[in-house]
Amino acid sequence: EKVTMSHFEEPLDLIRLSLDERIYVKCRGDRELRGKLHAYDQHLNMVLGDVEETVTTQEVDEESYEEIIRTSKRSIEMLFVRGDVVILVSPPVRTN
Repeated sequence: EKVTMSHFEEPLDLIRLSLDERIYVKCRGDRELRGKLHAYDQHLNMVLGDVEETVTTQEVDEESYEEIIRTSKRSIEMLFVRGDVVILVSPPVRTN
């Protein structure tokens, strides 16, 4: 089923249509989550399953003053995401 703008009456409809799908969530603190959306509420609190978390950290080398960007990844079986850390939610890419 192709999702069109006519399916949306309010912003949370985008989240509702992504239930049981893998979504991308960008969080405060340079954290990114990809996981299956199991539940959510009006505050954007979410329960994600089979999650891959990517954390990006930036440091400055004290001798060369070069910026060093590091990323670390971990897998989490089930995760509760508090809505006030959420910056962006992207639904799954749907192709026909």
